Amino acid sequence: MQTESIFYIIFAGIAALLLALFQYIYKSKLNTKLKYSLLALRTLSIFGILLLLINPKFESKSYYDEKPSLVIAVDNSESVSYLEQDANANAIYSGLKGNEALNQRFNIETFSLGKNVSEVDTFSYNEPQSNISQALKQFGEVYANQVAPIILVSDGNQTYGSDYSFISNSINQPIYPVILGDSTVYSDLNIKQLNVNRYVYLKNRFPVEIIANYKGEIEVTTELKIWSGNSVVFRKTLYFNPDKTSEIISTTLLANRVGAKTYRVELSPHDHEKNTVNNVKSFGVEVIDQKTNIAIVTERLHPDIGALKKAIESNEQRSVSILEPIEYINNVNDFQLVVVYQPTNTFINVLEEIFSERRNTMIITGNTTNWNLLNNAQSYFKQTITNQSEDFQPTLNRNYSTFIIDKLNFEDYPPLQSEFGNISFSIPNDIVLTKTVNRVDTGQSMFSTFEADGCKFALLNGEGLWRWRAQSYLDTESFNDFDNFIGKIVQYLSSNKQRNRINIDYKSFYNGNDDIIISAQYFNKNFEFDNSAALTLVLRNEENNTVREFPLLLNEGNYRVDLSGVDSGIYKFTLKHNTESVSTSGSFEVLEYNVEQQFLNADINKLMSLARSSEGNGYFSDQFDSLVNDLLNDSRYQIIQKSTKNIVPLIRWKYLLGIIALCLFSEWFIRKYNGLI
Repeated sequence: MQTESIFYIIFAGIAALLLALFQYIYKSKLNTKLKYSLLALRTLSIFGILLLLINPKFESKSYYDEKPSLVIAVDNSESVSYLEQDANANAIYSGLKGNEALNQRFNIETFSLGKNVSEVDTFSYNEPQSNISQALKQFGEVYANQVAPIILVSDGNQTYGSDYSFISNSINQPIYPVILGDSTVYSDLNIKQLNVNRYVYLKNRFPVEIIANYKGEIEVTTELKIWSGNSVVFRKTLYFNPDKTSEIISTTLLANRVGAKTYRVELSPHDHEKNTVNNVKSFGVEVIDQKTNIAIVTERLHPDIGALKKAIESNEQRSVSILEPIEYINNVNDFQLVVVYQPTNTFINVLEEIFSERRNTMIITGNTTNWNLLNNAQSYFKQTITNQSEDFQPTLNRNYSTFIIDKLNFEDYPPLQSEFGNISFSIPNDIVLTKTVNRVDTGQSMFSTFEADGCKFALLNGEGLWRWRAQSYLDTESFNDFDNFIGKIVQYLSSNKQRNRINIDYKSFYNGNDDIIISAQYFNKNFEFDNSAALTLVLRNEENNTVREFPLLLNEGNYRVDLSGVDSGIYKFTLKHNTESVSTSGSFEVLEYNVEQQFLNADINKLMSLARSSEGNGYFSDQFDSLVNDLLNDSRYQIIQKSTKNIVPLIRWKYLLGIIALCLFSEWFIRKYNGLI
């Protein structure tokens, strides 16, 4: 309490006493006992009221012990059980969790590691993938301002994410790996990597590249075979020894049938090989009967042209040719789709040919576009000509109904430059993107698709598309999202299929550990997106004829179902509406491959390197006592006594109000009882 407050309290006490003396002692005719009782009550009540006005503050301190945290992270992936280390992992976890000395020293927190981190205390060892680096990064962020050593109970075999060897630089915590697995080195053959194109063309030979590895101390001979069904389509004898531990095998296979086709690569195991699962790997290709040829017609060089070409050709079943208008006219029948980039006066013949012959077209406009020519060449849309340009930000129309668009946050993309003024359509059109100025959505079309006279069109009113592809890379360190967006536009424009009330998005092949996500959009009879539909996917396994049903849930504007975890095999599915007779079908194949079963040993070197770089230490599963002793004897992990200072004003002490009220009531009662009122 401050000295000034003490002075005020003393002054209040004297003032309260003087006021009471003046009232009940000075010239008072009351008897002595009654006089002094009323004096005391009046003094207390006045003093209490003055104390409330002064409102002094009192300090109080409370002390408590703060323990450091101890993070126990257990690898819950399938590789632990495959290496027969699940019992060791459970024993280590139970020993750490139940150790009385550790519980007295630390606040123990436990987590399960798979592809994601979860806070649990039981482990099934059935996670299909493991991402150790992401887990350690999250621990570093959560415990950034604490002392929290991390015990990592793992075999060190990571199948997803970045290399965790270097993650310790961003984590300010010691890491103590407890290594699960056998340190004995066994002879092992494995298929390290398999490279093949996803799409191939009928009657063409497609390349296959296989990297075969060997680990061991003796010379071995094996045979590599590629199977198509029950037939061997390629074989080669391989020789390995301690000096020659790897070989790259390249061959070509013939695509002789349209559709999805699977192959199996197999290395014959040598005698006494412990792990033969990693000797086999499957892959699939989709054989198509022709390549989609796309012409980009332009008379100027611009970064947009390169961005479009790269995005479209990211799908190998598409080929792009960049032509001047006269070149396109001379080769018009060689292309299934034409992209007209900023038409000028030289495009008269190109536009006449496109609209008269009804060719599927994408038109991109910008600062050099001749809008007089474009307005007169067709009757589908008209642009107000102002001869002024403006930067417009894109805004995605979430109700766009023609094909599925996801994973792109257009609001953060750079603006495009286009003609200032309104664009109007004389036919029905679907707006993909609208123009936004200063975060105000104008509702005007920046990008639209429409169908007229039996052909399909897309109109992008903006220059600077290359910036979007660059922004996609900055956001995700990959061009895939932007390239997929352009790919869906090309797929829509180059296809002559009629619109379906259910659009689906899925792959033809999935590896056994992949996330199998099927997305869909459902539209009402007016082709307006319906966000209240009840959709069901009926999945049938072609090998055993088992049928399962999955409901689709609405997520980020699309209906989605997660089929991850289904067994390998060929599946056919029907996606239907629960109350309307609307459905669509498809098929895919899950290839037999378990990435967690490709390991024979724990990754001891990487775990030990992680421990050293983080100022921790590594242990094997039989060194439990050493781990506990090191943690208990490490001076970095001390219990710290901390104090909390609380400053409480007197006005919050509710009992003082009660005392004042009681004194005033008692004084009134005594005076009333004695006839003084």
